[in-house]
Amino acid sequence: MKRQIIRIDEAKCTGCGACIPGCPEGALQIIDGKARLVSDLFCDGLGACLGNCPEGAIEVEEREAEPYSESIVMENIMAAGENTIKAHLKHLKDHGETTFYTQALEILKANGYNIECLTTEDNMACGCSGTQARSISVAAEVLSAVESATDKMSVATDAVATPKKVISQLRQWPVQLTLLNPAAEYFENCDLLISADCVPYAYGDYHNRFLQGKIVITFCPKLDPDLERYIDKLSQIFILHIIKSVTIVRMEVPCCGGTEVLIKRALEKAGKLHFVKVYVVSVGGDVI
Repeated sequence: MKRQIIRIDEAKCTGCGACIPGCPEGALQIIDGKARLVSDLFCDGLGACLGNCPEGAIEVEEREAEPYSESIVMENIMAAGENTIKAHLKHLKDHGETTFYTQALEILKANGYNIECLTTEDNMACGCSGTQARSISVAAEVLSAVESATDKMSVATDAVATPKKVISQLRQWPVQLTLLNPAAEYFENCDLLISADCVPYAYGDYHNRFLQGKIVITFCPKLDPDLERYIDKLSQIFILHIIKSVTIVRMEVPCCGGTEVLIKRALEKAGKLHFVKVYVVSVGGDVI
């Protein structure tokens, strides 16, 4: 199957081992002076090790790989001791991986571990983008500047009206569904924008037309692996928060219709009813 998994650039890797503590799953080892991915089965593809590499030798890519196995990973985790178990559980929880987190707890219970002791909130987050979720304030003066810039467009010689300055309307980080934590506070009472990956490239006024005032989630229903995990994560967002409105903006190509299907299934799984506004953008950059 195709899924997210790490890739190590051997030319950049110095074998310092800084990435090893960031991977409680045991997917990385130093072999022959280089960091190596010892098994696809151990790598969850969330990239906990990325921020620990001083050389930038590790990145996440999409490729053919064996499916991640929580049961196999837990064999190594339990053998490594209580601190590694805690780090692994924290890692899964911070990324909203509720299915794998539940599987891990069930395995631990079956092996006689004290779950309450292992799930205390005394560990630091793993340092991935998903654990560094933050809101981005858009000040009133910035919004005023956007309106002013839009009103005072300069007309180019080819008669195409262009704003003098485009100001970002992004209100949170991260934005990619894989990295998002469903429990992030910025989801509460938000206007939610579900955006297919390609839309911001096709639609020039994306920030002002669609993103302004909204919290955004982006993914690709065609290329992203393991969409069932996406449905699970989206359903958790709908369960954990009051969502004021849901807007989908997707491309006109048939495969992008999967964006609507995923949201429908997530709402059904969450047991929620929501009016969903859908915009379809053409490859040429028009709203159809």
